[in-house]
Amino acid sequence: MSNSIYITSSCIISNHIVYKNGQPIFENKGLAISDFLVSVYRYLNNQYPKFHKMDNLSKLGWLACELLLQNSFDAAKYKPEETGIVLSNKNSSLDTDTRYLQTTNEIPSPALFVYTLPNIMIGEIAITHGFKGENAFFIFDEFDAAFVQQYVNNLLNCNILQCCICGWVELLNNEYKAALFLIEKNKSANSIIFTKENLIKIYQV
Repeated sequence: MSNSIYITSSCIISNHIVYKNGQPIFENKGLAISDFLVSVYRYLNNQYPKFHKMDNLSKLGWLACELLLQNSFDAAKYKPEETGIVLSNKNSSLDTDTRYLQTTNEIPSPALFVYTLPNIMIGEIAITHGFKGENAFFIFDEFDAAFVQQYVNNLLNCNILQCCICGWVELLNNEYKAALFLIEKNKSANSIIFTKENLIKIYQV
């Protein structure tokens, strides 16, 4: 592990609460997941009409990333190919796969079919910010902090990336959780060392 690599920002969305750097910043209980995601979008006060066309998994990941980067990320420091995205979850795009399958009983929905791959969520984030660095999506039974730390650490130490957004974005039926981390080589006010233990500590908020 290199001590020059840091977690400079984090965002958790779980149980209808949004946490930024460990602190709750927004809560809206009692809503269906789709309505809760819209309420987070309104809180974000970001005009991005394409958000409303996304499936719920992509909405969750996109919102978590916007909040992760808000007031925490200086894009001018990096070339587009220097920022990457490494995400994971348990059920891939199964929530949308199921919804799409239901439409095939009548007229298959092209709008849903587009989102029947989990890496489409990475694409939505990359397009929004112009990120062109390495990206990958992995499937695990649970958040594997050790794997994420090792994989991303190698990308930065080998100078394949200078900055990486990584973490977990899971959504199936009524269960969901997003946990994203901004990893950089430069220390900032809220940064902590990029270790497996620190990832787990933040994830478990």
